Amino acid sequence: MNRTTARTRLMSATVLAGLTWIAAMPAQAQDIYGQDAMEPDSRISSAPLDGRSDSALAPSATRLSDTLISDGTNSTQLTRSAEASRDITLPADMTGPATPEDAATVLADSMYLQDDSTLIASGGVVVWYQGARLVADRLVVDGQSGALTIEGPIHLSRPGSADPDEDAILIADSAQLDRELQDGIIRGARLMLNRELQLAASQATRSQNGRITRLDNVVTSACTVCAEDPVPLWSIRARSVTHDAETRLLHLEHPQLRVAGVPVAAVPFTITAPDPSVERQSGFLRPSFRTTSNLGFGIKLPYFRTLGDSADVTVTPYVSASRTRTLELRYRQAFARGEMEWNGAVTRDDIREDETRGYLFGAGRFDLPRGYTLGFQVQAASDRAYLLDYDVSDADRLWSGLTLERVTRDKLVFARVGNYHSLRDDEDNSTSPTQIGDALWINRFSPRLIGGEGALEWSVHAHRRPSDTDIDGRDVVRGSLGVDWRRSEILPGGVVAAALMGFDADIYHVAQDSNYEDLTARAEPMVGVELRWPLMGQSRNASHIVEPVAQILWSPNGDDDDIPNEDSRLIEFDEGNLFSADRFPGWDARETGLRANLGVSWTRIAPTGWSLGVTAGRVFRADADNQFPASSPLSGRRSDWLLSATYDSGTGLAIANRALFDDSFSTSRNELRIGWLREDLQVSAGHIWIASDEAEDRDTDTSELTAEIGWQIAPGWWGNAETRYDFAADSAQMAALDVTYRNECIAVEMGLSRRFTDSDSFEAETSFDLSVRLGGFGRQDEGFGTVARRSCMR
Repeated sequence: MNRTTARTRLMSATVLAGLTWIAAMPAQAQDIYGQDAMEPDSRISSAPLDGRSDSALAPSATRLSDTLISDGTNSTQLTRSAEASRDITLPADMTGPATPEDAATVLADSMYLQDDSTLIASGGVVVWYQGARLVADRLVVDGQSGALTIEGPIHLSRPGSADPDEDAILIADSAQLDRELQDGIIRGARLMLNRELQLAASQATRSQNGRITRLDNVVTSACTVCAEDPVPLWSIRARSVTHDAETRLLHLEHPQLRVAGVPVAAVPFTITAPDPSVERQSGFLRPSFRTTSNLGFGIKLPYFRTLGDSADVTVTPYVSASRTRTLELRYRQAFARGEMEWNGAVTRDDIREDETRGYLFGAGRFDLPRGYTLGFQVQAASDRAYLLDYDVSDADRLWSGLTLERVTRDKLVFARVGNYHSLRDDEDNSTSPTQIGDALWINRFSPRLIGGEGALEWSVHAHRRPSDTDIDGRDVVRGSLGVDWRRSEILPGGVVAAALMGFDADIYHVAQDSNYEDLTARAEPMVGVELRWPLMGQSRNASHIVEPVAQILWSPNGDDDDIPNEDSRLIEFDEGNLFSADRFPGWDARETGLRANLGVSWTRIAPTGWSLGVTAGRVFRADADNQFPASSPLSGRRSDWLLSATYDSGTGLAIANRALFDDSFSTSRNELRIGWLREDLQVSAGHIWIASDEAEDRDTDTSELTAEIGWQIAPGWWGNAETRYDFAADSAQMAALDVTYRNECIAVEMGLSRRFTDSDSFEAETSFDLSVRLGGFGRQDEGFGTVARRSCMR
């Protein structure tokens, strides 16, 4: 997929009243990144619920990785890239004889030829030609010189424009133009750019075949101006403004910024700014102001530089009054078959005096032949406090390495190799697995002799600890083979029966741990049957679906004590794995013995669109072995009861609750999630409670609330609040409030946040961010909520 943006040139010709007109639309650079390339580093975000548009249920877990193996580390996200535009080439030599397709369309109340050489059209004159449009009261064409005298009011879109409603429109009282309707003098001129930015001047001059428009004594603003209140919210006055239609740049000579008519800033030189149609343009971006309790007041002034159509770099100095001197850097590049992005910073501050701090994050993804995808990720930081102090990331484990994957209809190939680095105070990188390698191959097939569907899986894993100490420096290599088969049949009465078979084999090599043998092998078969009886009925006002499920599985009792368990210590039990043959998340532990998974689900669907679903289930075992910790909901001969319920109103409200409890109704886990999505309100909240479990390194109960809400405060005002509260510790973990105001000509973003947690390496912090953007300069993305627009009432 070619992400390099092509340039487009269109040449055209027309004839009006026997005069040949030439119009050109210049090259337009497009953005290779499909999001705000003019704002590459915005720290204030008022987008509620992370811009989610799918299920209202939230908060969802933090996205850890795009890979198949969840490793507890954050992934560096690549910037979304846009598709390249098509190459369009038309003949540039259009000076030959005119054809009927070249003719313009002219409408007027009256039209006559004077002295056999002068054409006069008057009364509602409208001229169309290949997207260009001229509206005037009177048009006089001098047949001798070809000069055009136009009387207004005049509306003129640039000749050759693809969309005159969205392109530059010139409004004037009168004009003297050449025969191509491009160059000349325009009096009482107003230039409208992309229906956003208005430039008013006493006189304008167009030259270079309509490419350059120069306006003298200019007032520029994107705000609505009313007759009864002609002072805009903000305006820029300049001696002259020159607009280049090809580069789409505005050159403002000696500009002065006024707010409500009061001068607030001025510069004695010429500055350059993009017009509203520009997505990528080199230059300074809007500054942002940030105040934190650790760094004090500071300002960021990013400079964005395009490197052709497929790459760019952003350099952002960050200066604080007395605490920090930071230089941030971002580099992005799109290739014909891939993309990459690098972010980093170097800092000297007085938080850690005489110490250079910083970070480097990079990621890339490339398409290889035969459907393979190669990815890389680089993550490095001087310390975790740096990532938090400078609002880079809340990651406490970093992963760097390479990935290779290929996914087809019946086959999956995945491999990765890399290095972990922990930033946690209680983790020692020398005794933690740091160098990791994984390979996974899965092939789905349909056996001809026995029917059904099967899957064959090969996997290899290796990890190494830097320490050479016995036990603490344990290194492990594992090779695994797995085969699964399932065949379903529909029995009389609508019962769906399935036969299940599986086989798993592993071989382990353990080094630097005297508690385990150097080489250990394990093989475990599995057989089982499953019965489902889906029933559907209708009552007067709703449809009901009931499905009881019984699953009986057997595999020989095993003893995994001779294998170190490093990937299957955190065990979940929910409706997703209630009918699973193995509920351990990794390979180091296997669920064995004779067991029965029993459950039933009921769903009610109302004709008005709302639905209610309930699932209940439990696991029974023949033997109370010790493969699960005693505190686990799956331990013993009977697991805890699983009960989950979901409600969807069909209008944006969704509620889900999942609980685990024993026969005495003592709850071990409970999770509640609520989401409500409307145009003016977006709510996401969740509470989780988990009983303490020493086997999972939880000495105390976990009780935490996470909530986020975005709401329309007033027209143009959007608020977004977020919090995380730990009830077990009786303290908040974080809180944030963002407020955005947008009208037709300005966007103001403010953010206040507080991080309450601290440790030996970082302190609690309060930060305030402020950013102001004037409309009309560069293309702007749409935000959430409404836009306040001024209404002129007569």
